[in-house]
Amino acid sequence: MNTSESLADLVAAEDVLLFVNAAITATGQREFRSGVSGGMDQQLSLDFLHTYVRVNYRRVYAASLALDINDHNAARIVLALLESAGEAGAEERRVEGRLIAARLAVLPPQRVYRLFGAVRRAGINNRRTRAIMRDWLAARPDLGHDAVKYRNGVKTAARHVHLRCPPGAEPLPEVGAFLFRPGKLPRYAHPLLDAWRRAHYEQGAVAELPFTVAEGFAARHGMKRAVFLERAAPRMTRLERLRTQEQRVVEGLGPDADLAVMPLTRLALYVLALPFERRVARRAELTGALRTAARRAAGGHAGSWGRVHAVLDDSFSSSGSGQKRRRPLAVALACHYLLEALAAPGAYRGLWTSGRGDALLVRPWGPTPLGMRILDALEPGPGGGEPDGSGDGEQDGPRSTAPDRLVIVSDGWDNAPAGLAGEVLRVWRQRLDPGRRTAVVHLNPVYDAGGFDVRRLAAGVPTAGIRDAEDLPALVEIARFVEGRTGAAELYAYLDRRVARFTGEGDGS
Repeated sequence: MNTSESLADLVAAEDVLLFVNAAITATGQREFRSGVSGGMDQQLSLDFLHTYVRVNYRRVYAASLALDINDHNAARIVLALLESAGEAGAEERRVEGRLIAARLAVLPPQRVYRLFGAVRRAGINNRRTRAIMRDWLAARPDLGHDAVKYRNGVKTAARHVHLRCPPGAEPLPEVGAFLFRPGKLPRYAHPLLDAWRRAHYEQGAVAELPFTVAEGFAARHGMKRAVFLERAAPRMTRLERLRTQEQRVVEGLGPDADLAVMPLTRLALYVLALPFERRVARRAELTGALRTAARRAAGGHAGSWGRVHAVLDDSFSSSGSGQKRRRPLAVALACHYLLEALAAPGAYRGLWTSGRGDALLVRPWGPTPLGMRILDALEPGPGGGEPDGSGDGEQDGPRSTAPDRLVIVSDGWDNAPAGLAGEVLRVWRQRLDPGRRTAVVHLNPVYDAGGFDVRRLAAGVPTAGIRDAEDLPALVEIARFVEGRTGAAELYAYLDRRVARFTGEGDGS
């Protein structure tokens, strides 16, 4: 391969990783350092990246649906692929169809119904699109439930694809009457449809409805919030229970949600929303839940990463924005417990930029002395650095050698002093560890709209965007392509394996 071909491959790989970072972190919302137009800036930045990658790397654009991108960008990719189907060949459309179907199957239903609304507004009504929508609707476990909970979404989708009803699926033919001819039937055989009818005049029927629908009826009937929450608890989803649990405790109903089954990052957001005194009072419960969620997220990787040191950003900028409140700090807290699970037993150290030693009591505070904390984390001598930050009295692992992995979770704004982190990492890599015995990766939960990417610490350090800590093992894997030791061919092979695994057409190995 000549030099120009190698350069073209490098540029292609960098473009792909640039888009993947944006698709993981950017949600079109304001960030901490954004101005009042921060959300619009992100939308414009994403518009450019989506169009650029779709036009120049359509295969990669579609393959991104198999990666750990966020739901906002997954829906945008699906819409763009359907809208531009004429730009793809027959084989490309076949692969894209499988990817779209697989991604829709894992998207939250409310997100899919909003996507179908966007499809209708865009006037995308070809046979392939209608088939994809019909297949997804036919695969829903209970279309009657959806008709009650997502009424406008189901109505829009059914009208767009001219959906009558899944044939032979009694009593689902009632769904059409419920959506388009309300009040025509005196009662419904489907229990939820009939509960919705009765809830207009019967308070007892409110508790039979999905929580978000029942809230409106409860307010209409003037039900007390505490009474309503107690009656609605059996029908809440896991996340609805998490959102309402603290209110239930305040109102004397006691906790009824099993925190240990909650997703790790969502659980971290819940913990950070609690006052310090409540975190202290529930330390054993909260720590146990976080560690259980972390072990579940680690899966087969648990205990396999050797000695792991982490630098975790709890500076003031980790407070996030009004739209992403405490999100960066929650990601760092979740990564702390996940990295503890991934490391060998007793071989993890978590260093917070504030110097705080109790992870459960972290809060956004102060500047970002990343350089100083990275020095502590790389210190090979015994006794260097800070406590491990577990907050439960556990001892650190051995400190006689440098770590096998250094993971930095930060927005990348190193400012105390500015630029020290990049210089420390440069000298470490060039002078002290040219053999790369210590793998270093920077995970950034904040999208920089102006730079079309997440902010990086140093040119030689792989940086990946992160939104949910649960994706950390996969992100560390893909971040290695940034180091330049693997070429575009390896990156494309990796994407092909992810696509095969995601669509169920291979084992992904």
